[in-house]
Amino acid sequence: MSRVVSAGQIEDFQRDGFVVVPDLLSEAELDRLTPMVDAAVASRTAHDRRRLEEKSRYEQSFLQCINLWEDHPELRPLTFHPRVAESAARLVGAERIRLWHDQALYKEAGGRETDPHQDQPYWPIEETDTLTAWIPLDGATGEIGCMGYVPGSHRVGLRRFVNIFFGNPEDVLARPELAGATPVFVEVPRGAVAFHHGLTVHLARPNRSTRVRRVHTAIFFRDGSTRAKVGIHQSVDRAGIRPGEPIRSDATPIAWPRGAGDFPPTPTSRIAANSLGSHAWPPTALARPTASR
Repeated sequence: MSRVVSAGQIEDFQRDGFVVVPDLLSEAELDRLTPMVDAAVASRTAHDRRRLEEKSRYEQSFLQCINLWEDHPELRPLTFHPRVAESAARLVGAERIRLWHDQALYKEAGGRETDPHQDQPYWPIEETDTLTAWIPLDGATGEIGCMGYVPGSHRVGLRRFVNIFFGNPEDVLARPELAGATPVFVEVPRGAVAFHHGLTVHLARPNRSTRVRRVHTAIFFRDGSTRAKVGIHQSVDRAGIRPGEPIRSDATPIAWPRGAGDFPPTPTSRIAANSLGSHAWPPTALARPTASR
């Protein structure tokens, strides 16, 4: 069987911090899986009747539904797609990788740009062998909101938390570490997957089309990575993983290698119902609050 990524693509990723790998998913797979992602997003967001202009700045960038693989097992063939997961492992040079979490990022028609940021500072993972597989279910053009990446930004020593969630975020592109650097916007054809390193500064154009930009993503990290000293996140909090310990639980299962058709079971570890950000996680994963006496 031929390798899913070439030596040149690995070199590009290591140098630039991003790469587009074509033809990882077939048209038939996308035709079958896309309606399932649509249904999962509709289920998760059914309670939200707000118009786009009534939402926060962050929510106007995209609808975010985290860990769909947990409460929608029909999506596991997408999140744990063997060609996508193997590509991710090859790009970071890992023998085994785990899933941090998956998510749908649906940018509504008229949705604003996604502010520049790095992903890694949001994750309490000490090591930096992390990357995101960005799967546009219809492909992504500049009109609908394709991604832009700052080439080489994962290698400049920048690891900065940018609060894109509330208010007006810091302009990370103005940081001295990125002096003279400009984003490269990359259109992605249907069936291709765009991978970016956890420290790559990236952003996305607004959606100027009349359609929703439908994207599913999976975040992967090298097996053996440990929890950082600071930071909270349900991928580690729910399993009781302490700083310095390997991140290894049913909430972050092995994504590659796996046998054909072998998908991980639903996690048994639970998320506290009052946990920060619990609204974004699967309702089925939330622990029921203990009744007061």
